[in-house]
Order: sequence, then C-alpha cells, then structure tokens
Amino acid sequence: MSRYTLEEFVQATSQKDLGEGFFELESDRLLEVNLHGKVWTKMGSMVAYTGDIRFVREGILEHGVGKLLKRAVSGEGTRLSTAEGDGRLYLADNGKKVSILYLQDETIYVNGNDVLAFQEGLAWDIKMMRKVTGMLAGGLFNMKFTGTGMLAITTHYDPLTLQVTPHAPVMTDPNATVAWSGNLSPDFRTDISLKTFFGRGSGESIQMQFQGDGYVVIQPQEEVYFQSRG
Repeated sequence: MSRYTLEEFVQATSQKDLGEGFFELESDRLLEVNLHGKVWTKMGSMVAYTGDIRFVREGILEHGVGKLLKRAVSGEGTRLSTAEGDGRLYLADNGKKVSILYLQDETIYVNGNDVLAFQEGLAWDIKMMRKVTGMLAGGLFNMKFTGTGMLAITTHYDPLTLQVTPHAPVMTDPNATVAWSGNLSPDFRTDISLKTFFGRGSGESIQMQFQGDGYVVIQPQEEVYFQSRG
C-alpha cells in the first residue's frame, strides 16, 4: 500500500520547472507560461497561476475595425484575453493535447478554435474562408500567425502532419483540420457521392483540398463547431 500514499501522490503530481523558457509543457495537456510581461490566451483557458498576474478581456476595438467586422461575420471565433505580470500561468482547453510551436520568421494558419496562447510579438489576423460560407452555416475561420515567437495549439489526441506536394495533394475533413503552412491556400469541394451516401448533413461531403508544397496538420477527431447547410 506504500505505493498509494498521499505523500507519493503529491510528489508525483507536483509542478516541475523544466527550464524550457517562456512556454513549456507541464504535461501533454497543460501549458505552463513563465510570464514576465504579456501573453495572449484563449478566453477561459486559465486553470491556475502563481505570482502577480492580471487578466484583461480583449477590447472590442483593440485590434481595429477590420478584425472586429471579421469576427462579427464569423459568428464564432476565439475570444482572447491577455495575461500580464510576473508569475507562472497554467492554461488548458477541455483536456485537449497541447503542442508548442516556435515560429522563426515563418507563417502558419491555425483553426481559430485550436489556438491556446501566443506571444505578443507575433502578428496575427483573422481569415475567413469565403469560398465555403455558402456551404457551411457560419462559415469557417482561421488565424494567420506571422513572425518570430511561440504559439501553443491544441488537438484532440495526437496530431498528424501530412506533407503536401504538387504531385500529392491532401484532402481533409474541415472538422479535423487543425493547421497548415502559410504558403498553402486550401480550396473546398463537395463530394456528391459521399453526400448522397451519408445523407445531406454529412460533414464528409465537404472537404478541404490542399495543393502545392507544404504541410497540413489534422487531429483524429472531428470537432463539430459548424454544420453543413444541407
């Protein structure tokens, strides 16, 4: 029974300083932010913190009228807040797996629902998938990140990255698509045979098609945050 003592539990689950810098994985589903300044976070993702940290909800005009209008059109969208101060901040999103990406003067697109946190120095914008707004209720939006800095994204279970080449395009389910390289611009297509087979509400009837040179990140679960129009 000595394996299950309270002391052993506390030792096994105690916070460990890995010394990895601004972002580090406290576990595969918990992000630790070693904060000395400011960080953008997904609204509601804070689960604990130590030190002197203040939280401010994203101002309605903080990023300009252009982003405000895009957010209004998208209907959904990542609601952001800032955490500012000195301390340790712990973030999570419904038990989803966390991956840390360090951008080095690079660009990546991430599904807006899968953004957990990012450094203030990264430039970002909201991108609407205009070609699909007539096919999906509420459309589909993502966030474009450019520059140098750290970005934390979430996935249901382990992500899988597929390489896209001119001779091998990749088709994905929009509900399972997490991110893609900045040089790719996906198209949308409707698979009539799948739509007929599965029914008019089937998500598989609408697919994202990636062509060119790059990569696309998917997750092994469909995260339904929009519905097909049928």
